[in-house]
Amino acid sequence: MKKTIKTGVIVFFIALFLGTVYHYRDGLAYYFSFKTDKVLDKEARAKKLSDVRNYQVLEKNEAKAIGIDVSEYQGDIEWDAVETLDNDYKISFVFIRATVGDDRLDKRFKENWLKAKENQLIRGAYHYYRPNENSLEQAELFIKTVRLQKGDLPPVLDIEKLPENQSIERLKIGLRRWLIAVEEHYKVKPIIYTGESYYDDFLKEEFSDYLFWIANYNFYREKLEEDWLFWQFTEKATVSGINGNVDVNIFNGDLQQLQFITKE
Repeated sequence: MKKTIKTGVIVFFIALFLGTVYHYRDGLAYYFSFKTDKVLDKEARAKKLSDVRNYQVLEKNEAKAIGIDVSEYQGDIEWDAVETLDNDYKISFVFIRATVGDDRLDKRFKENWLKAKENQLIRGAYHYYRPNENSLEQAELFIKTVRLQKGDLPPVLDIEKLPENQSIERLKIGLRRWLIAVEEHYKVKPIIYTGESYYDDFLKEEFSDYLFWIANYNFYREKLEEDWLFWQFTEKATVSGINGNVDVNIFNGDLQQLQFITKE
């Protein structure tokens, strides 16, 4: 009996492995350069995608606009070289961290903000929200720091942490106050960035009047949900002009549709 169970378990895992390999066969072929056409077409590339999943996701969303998000953690960026993701997928937009909490400016925001514009990337600015700090003071800091121009994306509120000294309901009140203050200033409705579980558990229902940028790196997810405006699908990609890993995002539409939501 035990031997039969053991054999069944082994067969199950072999089948699971083979099924996974088959599902990601195109990504694996590209990654290891098995396919003749890929070898010929990609021969000159110095870099490959960071993992098989990145390739699989990008292939399934090739009609959509691709972008990145950066902060001071990316260091000194060579913006004139920021054109493609692994020399293949064109980068059309970038979100840039501007402020953190009620008192901190991203050290490279000013430089990144100007250089992204000079490099003709559609740019957007985001604020990293600290739940235990005054929401209106956080909004004021963002407003003082970011000057939106024609062609820029709506401002973004990045909420990832749960509060330590307040209830979830008080957190939601603070988030709403930030969003209203920023919308009143820029005359455009902000976008909310968060993880998928945070979105489902705390924001989806009460903030349904806002558009969302969702982070989900799940290996088996390959497409956006219909109600996601942006999807951050990886934090481990290689982009020309930037040292180290970079977050990559897919807009739920093509470049023309992306331009439609920018500031007039």
